[in-house]
Amino acid sequence: MTSHSLARDAYSRPDAPLRPARTVEYDLFARVTRRLTLAFRARAADFPAFAVALHDNDRLWRTLALDVADPGNALPAALRSRLFYLHEFTTLQTRRILQEGASAEVLIDINTAIMRGLRGDAGSGPGGGE
Repeated sequence: MTSHSLARDAYSRPDAPLRPARTVEYDLFARVTRRLTLAFRARAADFPAFAVALHDNDRLWRTLALDVADPGNALPAALRSRLFYLHEFTTLQTRRILQEGASAEVLIDINTAIMRGLRGDAGSGPGGGE
């Protein structure tokens, strides 16, 4: 399931109970990160699935970057800037993975840190839990 379809499902079901945006974002990061982790472990046996998982992760970060770049975004400017930087880093790292065989572990670590921040674990997210 792609990040686009996950988001569509989360927002389009009229019978679904309303959930806070942070919960929806956390769930999306958790699903994409889980798929990326499993695909990274099995990349030798199924590289196409790994490439799809990388693409879905990249799409998630591209969507997040568009959101934090919006002038109407209510997050503090410093946090928005850090998140946009992480988008740029994840894009470059994804290229390195596909072109040079670099490790995906750093992408998994970044996503996990974002999930901790969304969950509210103080001091665990990028920038020390702001």
